[in-house]
Amino acid sequence: MLYLYFFDLHVHTTRGSGDSNLSPQELVSEADRIGLDGVLLTEHSGGWTDKEIADVSRGSSLTVIPALEVNTDMGHVIALGLTSHIDGIHKIAFLRQVIDRIEGLLVAAHPFRYFFGQEPNNTNLLFMGNSKSDISPLEASRHPVFSYVDFIEVANASNTDRENEFAALTANCLGKGGTGGSDAHSKQGLGKCVTQFERKVTGLSGLITELKQGRFNYLTQ
Repeated sequence: MLYLYFFDLHVHTTRGSGDSNLSPQELVSEADRIGLDGVLLTEHSGGWTDKEIADVSRGSSLTVIPALEVNTDMGHVIALGLTSHIDGIHKIAFLRQVIDRIEGLLVAAHPFRYFFGQEPNNTNLLFMGNSKSDISPLEASRHPVFSYVDFIEVANASNTDRENEFAALTANCLGKGGTGGSDAHSKQGLGKCVTQFERKVTGLSGLITELKQGRFNYLTQ
């Protein structure tokens, strides 16, 4: 019988994200409670060390992998392989160069949040404007951001179903894999969207390998 491993690939804690109220200790205990196999710490500020990871996950079987969510000139991008900011990575072209040097990966995070203008005080970061319902997934796929990223987050628990569905259609147009993550900033949202893997992942290198090999899928719970 095939066993699937469930990872939340978009999580923020109080350790590295000022807008989160999820403590690292709460993260581990809640992830254990709901049966997650691993989490990716996509902190806004980064800063996690290997020792801190080991300390916070001691006594748990949870795999905890640090990463960085970067606010770029083409929206938010999850950088696997980075744990702290480097001058200039807010420019996505430079971020791509950095990631290539360290053999990491980039994931476009929630690219179509507010795309359909359901919240007048917020705007989509890629297509600046309140309503873009006349744009097709094929047209959206031509945005230059998608030439820089390896994968697209198509299941984000803080998005609407419509936004996630549009992201999935856009990923299909591009032939890029789609990932899932909760974008949790509290324990209530943790694990609402996940990425499921066919093989066990125990660290960053394994995560990158499984993503590159395409042995994964996204899931909304």
